[in-house]
Amino acid sequence: MRTLICGSIAYDTIMVFHDRFKNHILPEQLHILNVAFLVPDLRREFGGCAGNIAYNLGLLGGEPLIMATVGDDYLPYDERLTKLKLSQQHVRRIPNTFTAQAFITTDLDDNQITAFHPGAMNHSHENHVADARDVKLGIIAPDGREGMLQHAREFDAAGIPFIFDPGQGLPMFGGAELNAFVDQASYVTVNDYEGQMLQERAGAKLEQLAKKVKALVVTLGARGSLVITNGRSIEIPPVKPEQVVDPTGCGDAFRAGLLYGIIAGLDWPVTARLASLLGSIKVASRGGQNHRFTRDEIVQRYQEAFGSKPW
Repeated sequence: MRTLICGSIAYDTIMVFHDRFKNHILPEQLHILNVAFLVPDLRREFGGCAGNIAYNLGLLGGEPLIMATVGDDYLPYDERLTKLKLSQQHVRRIPNTFTAQAFITTDLDDNQITAFHPGAMNHSHENHVADARDVKLGIIAPDGREGMLQHAREFDAAGIPFIFDPGQGLPMFGGAELNAFVDQASYVTVNDYEGQMLQERAGAKLEQLAKKVKALVVTLGARGSLVITNGRSIEIPPVKPEQVVDPTGCGDAFRAGLLYGIIAGLDWPVTARLASLLGSIKVASRGGQNHRFTRDEIVQRYQEAFGSKPW
């Protein structure tokens, strides 16, 4: 059940501006923009794609191994992962750097201004897939550019199946590189916007790219998801969340469901429905790692949503 999660560990600092950006930004003065926003509400969340995916996979009963690079400010995250009993064997500390972090300011219209500092994430290529033992499955989530390219080659050379999940890192790569990722991967997952970009840059429709892998999964937000496998498309219905609070980390929860389903040998309809359920659970709470569930609760909620049990 050991699953290698290659991706980012990050802190998310979220600030809320109790007004609207449009009331303070003058379009005709954008060339001399100089604004300051008072943000009474501030919170700091544990995040990063690898951290979020591992958190959800751990709750499901999987055995995630995080492979990431972090900075001198890692101690609070270290303490959290230790408390959660998630392996840090392949979390490498890079001296004189900060852990990757996003600074997000949100206004009352849910518009966001984000500044992202990659920090130690740019050193992700210093980790190697071969350093992890007895791995049955992997995922390449958004990370440092060179690390993502290298880890794909290393998974391929080791014969370890993996999911290619480019996420917000997709724009870093050209068509030839994206086609190489797909050729090396066993599975690909993107959201609908990333799917359009992947098609344009790779020069091929998703249906064509899907022929190169065991499955290509496209998430469609509130419309559910689509699994393209063995020449057919399987539409997966969404799961209505208890409430919509924060979409941050929903995609990572979904990916954890995919990883669990694959390594547990579940069929694609069940795997994708499980992933959809995890995304709906996450959206009902703030941050990427503040929701909780047990395996028994998953069985119950899956049965309520789909009329059957996942296992």
